[in-house]
Amino acid sequence: MSKHRDQTKESISIAITGSGGAGVMTAGNLLLEVAAQAGWYGLMVRSSGPQIRGGEAAALLRFAQVPVECLDDRFDILIGIDWQNIHRFADEIPLDAASVMIGDPDQGEPPEVFVARGASYAQLAFKQMAKAIPGSWPNMIALGLAAGLAGLPIDSVKAVLQKSLKKGGGEKMAANLAAADAGYAAAANVPAVPRLAARTGHKAGASNAARWLITGNQAAGYGAVRGGVRFCAAYPITPATEVLEWLAPALPKVGGVLVQAEDELASVNMIVGSSYGGVPSVTATAGPGLSLMTEAIGLAVAAEVPIVVIDVMRGGPSTGIPAKSEQSDVNIALNGLHGDAPRLVVAPNSIADCVTATQWAVHLAEALQSPAIVLSDQYFGQTRAVVDPPADLGLVAERLKASAGAEGYKRYALTESGISPMAIPGTPGTAYTADGLEHNERGLPSSQAGDHMRQLDKRAQKLAQYDYGERWADLEGEGELAVVTFGSCTGAAREALARAAAEGIKARLVSLRLLSPAQPASVAKALAGAKRVLVVEQNHTGQLYRYLRAEYDLPGEVRSFRHPGPLPMRPDEIHQQITEWSRS
Repeated sequence: MSKHRDQTKESISIAITGSGGAGVMTAGNLLLEVAAQAGWYGLMVRSSGPQIRGGEAAALLRFAQVPVECLDDRFDILIGIDWQNIHRFADEIPLDAASVMIGDPDQGEPPEVFVARGASYAQLAFKQMAKAIPGSWPNMIALGLAAGLAGLPIDSVKAVLQKSLKKGGGEKMAANLAAADAGYAAAANVPAVPRLAARTGHKAGASNAARWLITGNQAAGYGAVRGGVRFCAAYPITPATEVLEWLAPALPKVGGVLVQAEDELASVNMIVGSSYGGVPSVTATAGPGLSLMTEAIGLAVAAEVPIVVIDVMRGGPSTGIPAKSEQSDVNIALNGLHGDAPRLVVAPNSIADCVTATQWAVHLAEALQSPAIVLSDQYFGQTRAVVDPPADLGLVAERLKASAGAEGYKRYALTESGISPMAIPGTPGTAYTADGLEHNERGLPSSQAGDHMRQLDKRAQKLAQYDYGERWADLEGEGELAVVTFGSCTGAAREALARAAAEGIKARLVSLRLLSPAQPASVAKALAGAKRVLVVEQNHTGQLYRYLRAEYDLPGEVRSFRHPGPLPMRPDEIHQQITEWSRS
């Protein structure tokens, strides 16, 4: 086979696939660590079939010199350790004539759906090569191959493997180092593969200790702890379980506790009780769990008890597609409680921002004595990325507390800010009733129209009049066309706008971090001068678009661009919308 090593790219995308037990995710995670060791940024998106365990899997990776927040439009390289059921990932792994597939000829031919796209195909006998090195695994061959094809240094591969296999003993380490070497050498015989552009200003093999290798779920857990959370009630659910797994050992280190409850209803009621007792509290769930939690969240609204619920959104409705991403819980997060029940809804817009957005949500919940829902999603939650550490906001949970012996204590006193001192149980002279019934200022149940109106106004106004500062959204660029989005669509939108700018098209980005309460004055200022507004989101019905049209007076012509999961929003499709609309 001919050798071509003259092509370089600023980013490169690699998919590694295989059946259950092939070690695809291990190879992908190690490759991401190799890229980090070599000084690159990158991310790895996990994809799997509908099975609970085992079955086909795909590690979808992208590397670059600069931070990357989304997958690219296509993949440069597809490595199939085997081809069993890999056709199920066809829509998630777009290939074209410039792409290269590498597969084991003993495992059959690559699926026709990939071949039809014109990608070139090279054969490599992963299993035979591994057998020739006793004690080695085919996925280590694939690891070395992928690193070689991308242009990552072999020294970084060895450093990562030595660290990873340290507990396995010398023979195991030696065998798999040899396997990675063999795969790396085999990469030289694969034709026409573009390599990463040379990493400027970085010594091969040097570490990047200042950067983090983290998932969005881990980041959200860390943000909760940073914000002051010291209690978590947990019930596992895909794709939020890793938040709870991270918090389980982390909370005791700061004097906190995690309790695994029997279900989602118990979890949310436990955190309401813990917070009522004075301890900032969190739980994490996905759409089905959030549905079960709504009544208790309404209780927290009525009793003005601060709680944080992290919702890692997945495909719906009902059980939906548990292991795939979709921004389809916007409606329930914003409007899913019965009665007039204002609450905070905060959405991180990057994996690193899962730290700061969650920290901010804890701060807001405590300061405003209100439930806060953090809208993450499977893409953020289970994607692992090399990121620059986000700055600590310095915001720690702090609620207004009643002092002992407060004469004539009124828990729900009508104040200018709408926030009234909250007594910790046992504080002398501050006993009050806290339940879901409407009440007067003292907390005594009341069905009087006047009490109901005053408490409704109190709960709504304290959120509406609070100064949220500049964190309500990320604002970038300028131009008469504005792209409004949130969450995991932000990275793709940002990259699309950069491509448009390179073509001379001016456009601005508004990535909403605070979805509720609405911020009409801030949005009006952010969109001043805009004549076209494109709302981008990953769901079927345009939930964000409909919310914006209901709550805001958006300028000019407004369009919705959306599609549901499981396919991620990619830069090119947003770029096409921008260019076509700007030239029409």
